[in-house]
Amino acid sequence: MSLFNKRQNGTFILEKREFRSRLKKILGFTPGNLKLYEIAFIHRSATITLPHGKKVNNERLEYLGDAVLDAILSDYLFEKFPDANEGFMTKIRSRIVNREVLNELAVSMGINLILISKVSSSHNTKNLYGDAFEALIGSVFIDKGFKKTKKLFINHVLNKYLDLDKIVKTDSDYKSLVFEWVQKHKSNLIFTYNEEYDFNLKKSVFSTTLIIDKEEFGVGHGASKKEAEQEAACQAWTRLKDIPMTSGQ
Repeated sequence: MSLFNKRQNGTFILEKREFRSRLKKILGFTPGNLKLYEIAFIHRSATITLPHGKKVNNERLEYLGDAVLDAILSDYLFEKFPDANEGFMTKIRSRIVNREVLNELAVSMGINLILISKVSSSHNTKNLYGDAFEALIGSVFIDKGFKKTKKLFINHVLNKYLDLDKIVKTDSDYKSLVFEWVQKHKSNLIFTYNEEYDFNLKKSVFSTTLIIDKEEFGVGHGASKKEAEQEAACQAWTRLKDIPMTSGQ
């Protein structure tokens, strides 16, 4: 039985033939175990309970895909930059698997068009598509193995949608940039945190406020403190980069 040939609370879900067609367009090859890929596009908020009671969503595949993606990029960057040190390769890998980048990739690939979710369109959905992309990578790994998954990511994702040279030259580690600014200006920086359970996403989410010398410079939200810090730091950096050094510093 296909998980997609049904309605979820009145919401139409893709028929099997249409899903296979869209998936083949995304992947560039015919998928093997279609049910495996169907699960990759079921967000936690739309968890399906099978007749025997098992609950199905893409969280486990997302976990696997995250690890596989790190391995693919580590292998690729090791070959691509034979003289680079560990710090450089780690930084470039982090920029590629940045949540904002993964979400943009997912939308460019059309993943947003086949993702099953009950999250309201008015809700902050910035992580849904990137999470589904990682789940898709996990599905390909199980279905086709590491070599095929790496080929998919390099040829149909990295080379098609990303500019690696631009990524290498762009410094998007906003937290590090803010820390450097604070040190140069001899200022005081603190992050304040708040954790809440999001009943829509069905998981904990974090918010953080970046404060410099008792003034709020940025507020960030994310699935982890690290992610929330980066968003807050990004906001702060848009203001800080234009503030000149004061006399005597």
